[in-house]
Amino acid sequence: MSIKSINPATGLTEKEFTEYNPIQVTEIINNTYNQWLRWKNVSYNDRGCLLKKAASILIEKKECYGKILVSEMGKPIKQAVAEVEKCAWVCNYYAENTEFILKKEIIATDAAESYVQFDPLGIILAVMPWNFPFWQVFRFAAPALMAGNVCLLKHASNVPQSALAIEEIFYEAGFPKDCFRTLLIGPNQVTDVINNPLIKAATLTGSEFAGKTVAGLCGANLKKTVMELGGSDPFIILEDADLETAAKTAVIARLLNNGQSCIAAKRFIIVKSVYESFLQLFTVEMRKIKIGDPMDYNTDLGPIAREDLLDELKNQVVESVNQGAVIAFGGNKIMGNGFYFEHTVLTNVKKGQPAYDQEIFGPVASIIKAEDEDDAINIANDTCFGLGASLWTNNIEKAKRYIPLINSGSVFVNGLVKSDPRLPFGGINMSGYGRELSHYGIKEFVNIKTVWIK
Repeated sequence: MSIKSINPATGLTEKEFTEYNPIQVTEIINNTYNQWLRWKNVSYNDRGCLLKKAASILIEKKECYGKILVSEMGKPIKQAVAEVEKCAWVCNYYAENTEFILKKEIIATDAAESYVQFDPLGIILAVMPWNFPFWQVFRFAAPALMAGNVCLLKHASNVPQSALAIEEIFYEAGFPKDCFRTLLIGPNQVTDVINNPLIKAATLTGSEFAGKTVAGLCGANLKKTVMELGGSDPFIILEDADLETAAKTAVIARLLNNGQSCIAAKRFIIVKSVYESFLQLFTVEMRKIKIGDPMDYNTDLGPIAREDLLDELKNQVVESVNQGAVIAFGGNKIMGNGFYFEHTVLTNVKKGQPAYDQEIFGPVASIIKAEDEDDAINIANDTCFGLGASLWTNNIEKAKRYIPLINSGSVFVNGLVKSDPRLPFGGINMSGYGRELSHYGIKEFVNIKTVWIK
């Protein structure tokens, strides 16, 4: 099987790679394990110095890496460069904070001495998606490596250049060769990798189907997993919200990464007393968006990452309209080269339509009218997902009363949902389990060991 890098702005194959065979994969796993036997004994200071060097390389070559991201999955270049910069941030965060986060926790008991220490597990497999080809990997790899683990990456098959570039960054930074390795393999080999006894845990960011598959395989082997899956995040507008600010932020929250983000705002739920006012403001802002060449710094919205995803998006819009949704504007593929879709606003979105029930992975905003504020919260929770939520109100005490009622892994008040190395990130329900980032994320892949000394 060949692994192709297809430019979604042109539809043309840019590079093609040969899939690693099972013998090569086993050799990489063995080499990575042998490296772990040494790496786990390296000091936090020495690990941190290498990770800071990786951060420096990311900043020095951010334009180069940004262009790789654009050519493989189509995000606008200014967002691609920002993604690379964010990867440097997470590297520096864990380089500077891991020793404190993982220091022994002294707990007073009847023992002469008792404490908890955090030991590395070994090889962690990361099955990563195409939509943030660098960020999704670095937010896993930085804490995993600092904790003393080693990493294997099975990246999405449409971003092989990104996968190999990340491997090279760690090597160039001075990490021993087999601390971080990329496996250029298709889905058909993932089962054998997970079944290998040297693999101790796995983390996946991706679809529900992929998450269930990997979680099931790991469960059969009693291996720890963290799952960050899909989302259909609500963007809730209460009647006392700052509508102008909310409308401007809503456009960014929906269209970031060409609308292909698990934490993008997808369902815009507006209390009916301010529905028309918000819709008008939102529509005006949406119409300002410039679609075009993602390599152009003036472009706001690039192509969908793959042709099959473009077709799926179009089908979701058509089916929603067939069931009563109304296209305020947009709604069509853009003819010509590449996999482009118009930024789209759907109104009259109701339960039972794909625009209400499913995750829409593309630049389509679902506008939903709520009877009142309590109804808005109920609609927000009327989903199988639970990743993030954005709540807009000028009454912070009211917001704090509603926050416990919202079923999601995070709630952002008067701001868009985003990830931050200092804060835990993850969801509930069909959006997955476990946490990345912060001190919670690094502790997902360590042995939390109790020590009791008489």
